[in-house]
Parts: sequence; C-alpha cells; structure tokens
Amino acid sequence: MIKVDESDPIGELEPSFPYKDITIRRGVDMKEHYELQSEIGRGKFGTVFKCREKATSLMLAAKFVGIVHKQDRRNVEREVEIMCELQHPRLIQLYDAFEANNAMCFILELVEGGELFERVIGDDFVLTEKAVTIFMRQICEGVQFIHSKNILHLDLKPENILCLTKTGNRIKIIDFGLARKFNPENKLQVLFGTPEFVAPEVVNFDAIGFGTDMWSVGVICYVLLSGLSPFMGETDVETMANVTIAQYDFDDEAFDSISNDAKDFIKKLLVKDHKSRLTATECLSHRW
Repeated sequence: MIKVDESDPIGELEPSFPYKDITIRRGVDMKEHYELQSEIGRGKFGTVFKCREKATSLMLAAKFVGIVHKQDRRNVEREVEIMCELQHPRLIQLYDAFEANNAMCFILELVEGGELFERVIGDDFVLTEKAVTIFMRQICEGVQFIHSKNILHLDLKPENILCLTKTGNRIKIIDFGLARKFNPENKLQVLFGTPEFVAPEVVNFDAIGFGTDMWSVGVICYVLLSGLSPFMGETDVETMANVTIAQYDFDDEAFDSISNDAKDFIKKLLVKDHKSRLTATECLSHRW
C-alpha cells in the first residue's frame, strides 16, 4: 500500500528549465534536436513520448498531435499561445514546439508521477482527507493563476492533473487543448468537455465563465474524497441530465468519515448558477 504524503509541500520546485516564450518552429523535424524514447501516454488528442534534448541532455516529454484540417492547426496554435501565458509552478510548462508533416509536436516538461486519477482508483493508494486538502489547494492555486490571465481551462478532471512523483503530493495541471481566452464582456458558449465533470451551463449551451472551471473543481474534490462520481449515470445522456439539475448527495458510506468542512467546500462549488460558486481565490481561504 502506498499512503499518499500528507505533509504540506515546502517551497516551490521550479521546472528543470527557465520559463520562456515559444514560437512554433515550422517545417523543422523535432528529431533533429531531440531523441525520442519510450511512449508514456496516449489520449484522444495525441501520443506522448519521453525524449532527450540532444544539445543539453535535458529529459522532456514530446506530445504529437495530428493536424488534418485548418481547424486542427488553429486549435494547436491557440494551445501554444495560451501555454505561453501560463508560466506557473502548478501548470505544465512548454519548452519547444514544432510543426512538420501534418503533425504538431509540443515539447513539455517531463512529469513522471502519473495521473491523480490513478490515486483515486488504485487499490494500492491510501488517500486520506488531509492528503486531498493538499491536492485541492494546489489545484485551486493553479486555477487561480489561469483565471488571473483571463483564461478558462474547461477540461479539469483527475486525468488532467499529474503528480510530480509516485508517492509525493505535488501536482501539475496539464492539457490546455480546450482552454479559451475569456472576456467577461462577451458571451462565450462551448459544447465540449467530459460529461462527468462539465458544468450545467456547458450541457445547456448557456454562457460560461470562471465558475465553469470551479464546478469541475468541486466534482474533482467529491471524486478524490469518495472514489465516487457525483453525477455519473448509466450513459452520457443520463450523466448530463443529472448535471443539469445539479442533483447529488453525500449518502454513500464513503462520506461517513468525511468532515462537514469538506462537504461545505463541495456544496459551495456544485451550485447550479455559475456566478454563485466560490472563486479559486475564495476556495483558498475556505476553512477546510
């Protein structure tokens, strides 16, 4: 059994390279500069390999995303643009970017502790409420910084939160593929995300805002504390119906030992009206 560390992280671990602005290198083969090693991940948006920079021997991660349509190119360009604005220790950092042969390659800082998701479903991990508070605080710090740049992540879920080490409790938020610049003056609507974690206003195609990410933070907290998903139905359609009425409870025995402060924290995030949810800054001063 691996008991997840409950001690508060001290100080910051800076990435293994200085923050820098990235310009996409077009028509350049990344293999001229990097040596690809083992595959470390695969998702619907691309494949990730461990790689080594030839000039410095720095170990990094290379994420390849196919560019078939014009829209694909626009999407990856937006992702690079957004990542260049998000230089913070709680967020994955971009090191380099290439475009060649109908594929985009992001060179990212290498994080090898695995997904936070694995801590939730893994029988070999013991996740106490105290450990969850440490994860949630860091998630809120990352989201607070993202929102301070007028950016919405829009795909927050345990799979998009990586642990720095196997047993430690430091995390980084990853995957800005769905992130958007947000101007509170303009109405923004989106129809994407992961059904279990998306907010009612996304399902209803209503205007979204900073609170849209905060709903997902509330769902993540519920999942980390209980191992259960608050709105999960038999099908995606059923899940989204549960989300739209914002109906959930703490009836499962998994919540018997959970503090009232933790439940209060969740209740103040899983609120139907996105403007009434706690902000990331308010979350950080919540007594839990």
